[in-house]
Amino acid sequence: MGRLIGILLVIWLVIGAFAAYQRGYFEDTRTNCSEASDIALNVVAGPLNYVGLNPEVECADVDVPEPSK
Repeated sequence: MGRLIGILLVIWLVIGAFAAYQRGYFEDTRTNCSEASDIALNVVAGPLNYVGLNPEVECADVDVPEPSK
């Protein structure tokens, strides 16, 4: 049973990596923290798009100070 779950997990992550590749996340070699989190989220949740779900992550309303002039 554990082996089957492991195989399914690897297949899930490969599909997610392919989804990230299709969106062009691997084209730029320089990645910042935000892009890395987008890639990781897409690898984990990307396969859900192929089954018809469209997962979205909403950021909490955070007061970000405006840049000084």
